[in-house]
Amino acid sequence: MRTFFLATVLLLFTALGVAAQSADAVLGKWQSGHGSGRIQIYKKGDKYFGKLIWLKEPRDENGRPKVDINNPNEKLRGQPIVGLEVLRNFQYRGNGVWSGGSVYDPKSGNTYNCQMALDGPDKLDIRAFFGITLLGKTETWTRVQ
Repeated sequence: MRTFFLATVLLLFTALGVAAQSADAVLGKWQSGHGSGRIQIYKKGDKYFGKLIWLKEPRDENGRPKVDINNPNEKLRGQPIVGLEVLRNFQYRGNGVWSGGSVYDPKSGNTYNCQMALDGPDKLDIRAFFGITLLGKTETWTRVQ
């Protein structure tokens, strides 16, 4: 009986470890589909976030770092784009899908509902949408080593 109990506990902890590992599979550096930016996805508590860590063209025509000039909050328009948290509040839903979050587009200043889904270990589909996922656009990001 004791052996059965220990085997069951060990199996449970193994299953929990596999689930946690797959939930964290999204962590790391990703290059956007258009190739102009890289995002570091990280975890805070049980939620996932992403910060813009690299831009192909990080400076404006005057040689200064690009800032978030399209932000709807005027007080935030002077902050540099590199370092912006562009993915917020994602939760792992299972089967390689993270949802319930949002994505901020510094080019437009718009924030969209968003869902992320792994397509293999090195491809991440980012679906930004209004209201329902059918009304949106998907971009595939590639993992950066």
